[in-house]
Amino acid sequence: MATKLYVGNLSGQTTSDDLNELFSTKGTVTSAAVVNDRDTGMSRGFGFVEMANSSEATAAIGSINGTELHGRSLTVNEARSKERR
Repeated sequence: MATKLYVGNLSGQTTSDDLNELFSTKGTVTSAAVVNDRDTGMSRGFGFVEMANSSEATAAIGSINGTELHGRSLTVNEARSKERR
């Protein structure tokens, strides 16, 4: 079963392809997306990566959390479901 990861503290220049490339070194990436502001189109500083299984996701969290990408220290953890307003 696929596991979705939250990736925070992204630089404005980080793309979905950058996330895909970084996380694919730790396992199979099924999707990677940087979240953009709908009005400006600029990065909101976070994104999501979906890994093929939980063991690959756990390995990615352990090895990528705290590493630097484009001058920013990444925050990586398992994504929580969206809270209802």
